[in-house]
Amino acid sequence: MNVKIVNQPLGQINADLSVEFVTPAQLATHPHTALLKQAGFKADLEQLCALHEHRLLVCGIDNNASDELYRSAMAAAIRSAMNYGYGTLKLAQYTQKSFKALIEGVLLGSYRFEAYKSEPKPSSLTEVIFSNENHDGSGNAIDELEAILKQTTIIAKATNFVRTLVNQTPDDMTPQQMAITADILAKNNNLECTILDVNGLEDEKMFAMLSVGRGSAHPPRLIHLAYKPENPKRVITLVGKGLTYDSGGLSLKAATSMVTMKMDKAGGCAVMGIIKAVSELNLDIEVHAFVGAVENMISGNAYKPDDVLRAKNGKTIEVRNTDAEGRLVLADVLGYAQEYVKADYLFDYATLTGACMVALGPYTTGVMGHNESLKQEWLSAADASGEYCGILPFNRHLKKLIKSDLADVCNVSSKPYGGAITAALFLDNFINEDMKEKWVHFDIAGSAYTESAWDVHTYGGTGAGVRMTLNWLMEQCK
Repeated sequence: MNVKIVNQPLGQINADLSVEFVTPAQLATHPHTALLKQAGFKADLEQLCALHEHRLLVCGIDNNASDELYRSAMAAAIRSAMNYGYGTLKLAQYTQKSFKALIEGVLLGSYRFEAYKSEPKPSSLTEVIFSNENHDGSGNAIDELEAILKQTTIIAKATNFVRTLVNQTPDDMTPQQMAITADILAKNNNLECTILDVNGLEDEKMFAMLSVGRGSAHPPRLIHLAYKPENPKRVITLVGKGLTYDSGGLSLKAATSMVTMKMDKAGGCAVMGIIKAVSELNLDIEVHAFVGAVENMISGNAYKPDDVLRAKNGKTIEVRNTDAEGRLVLADVLGYAQEYVKADYLFDYATLTGACMVALGPYTTGVMGHNESLKQEWLSAADASGEYCGILPFNRHLKKLIKSDLADVCNVSSKPYGGAITAALFLDNFINEDMKEKWVHFDIAGSAYTESAWDVHTYGGTGAGVRMTLNWLMEQCK
């Protein structure tokens, strides 16, 4: 979908269809009140009414609409318009503040993944044109709107890039293919790219990650992408869990739980999308993105409950459940990342625990770490970007639940409570002392994938983590 802004009043813009947001308070004085009421339109939030004879699509919005409501209403409108035969669509501004939300509504709401459809159904709608004029006739500075459009388009396209990676099937997006995708991204965006194969992982003594991938026909890969501007203000390390498929290993998942497990690579996909956008935004921050790309399968060579693994930092791990594999991969990748990059901050993204969904629901990312003020910064970044986050607190008593009598730490808790927090506390064993206050863990198990549409999201990957991280990074540049 092409989105552009023009320095013209709405009435002078040539387009096939207009979109207009109407509040309940405005309905009584609308030029087409009689037609709208006849159609049963009450201006409820996201209620749509197409007046084709006037080439007009009317969408309901609250009287005191927030950016979040404009974003979701625009997404509803664009999906509806894509089902018609119109090629172009136009709309006015609803204050400069809401422009970013409207662009996101268009670009994220119009996303479709039809790579596996034998007969995909392309939409006739190809272009959305915004006037710099507000719906009340007042104007906005065109150069400021153009800057918002450029920035928001880059971020939205990076989010859709991640959604497409997440949605690809395990046969297509193997660890090797994930590495190839990273290499192509590096070439296109002038990034540095390092890939470690099995031999490289062995040389680095990353035996926890190697063990998880041992049962698969597709060997693991470690991916390191780097964006290095001159004289950066910060150095940021991002680590993503890249389980291209998770069967649970010998602690085999139930059949119904295996469906959608292609989404277990969402953390790795997210950090690739973030660094893509960072390079296109030309941010004055050095960013390193690490992905542990692995497939967790069963075979005669698969790792087993009762195994004791040695991670890169030398700590030993008692395996009591092979379905708690993501934290084993992250243990090694976190160790590798800290050894090779001296960063100001370290953030990891992982579809780590179903327990996070139990705690926060299916839309919200769990935020964990030691630095209270840093975690609060992320709540603000999420709110500003349209993502949902909630803090899950550490405490010393939960740490006792991952104690092992056999090794340094156990990969699962001894009790079925606080599972998202104990998983993060497991990762804490692999964070260097000097990075404890600079590290935040994001559990995106609920927020990274959806099987029912909500807000700007359609079925499949959501790109969780991308928009909020870019918001936080851009704040560091100020």
